[in-house]
Amino acid sequence: MFTLLLTLLIIDALLLSVVVLLQAGQGGGLASLGGGTTDTVLGGRQAVTILTKATWWCGGIFMVLSLVLSFVPRGGSSASELQERLRAGAPAEPQPSTTLPLGTPAETGSKRGATPPAPTGAKPGTTPPAATGAPAPAPAAPPGAATPKQPGK
Repeated sequence: MFTLLLTLLIIDALLLSVVVLLQAGQGGGLASLGGGTTDTVLGGRQAVTILTKATWWCGGIFMVLSLVLSFVPRGGSSASELQERLRAGAPAEPQPSTTLPLGTPAETGSKRGATPPAPTGAKPGTTPPAATGAPAPAPAAPPGAATPKQPGK
């Protein structure tokens, strides 16, 4: 039923297109919208031709068929084969990511207060000083560099 109505709708659409294109133009087009009488804009009263009647009939049939097709259930199964394959291939729930957005590994099962990663530029095999309340010692100055004077001495 659905296929028959859809085929009729397509045939009617093609016929409507041909009938509209066969009609003679009114002339003027959009240029007449700038200011003119309604006869110029809308076209004067013309004789009803067979093409005019065919246009009205094809337009009406197109609207009725479209409305009927919106209520007719589509033939075949409720879901297409493609939809079934997509449902079967989709995971039930998304897998949690093992990396953080910046690319650092997530802490899984690590204890708080564990040794933090070595800072950039540190020598391999060295561990950074433990986090205490005291400030870290200043790095040694290179030989030949002037030592800064401390205030108050």
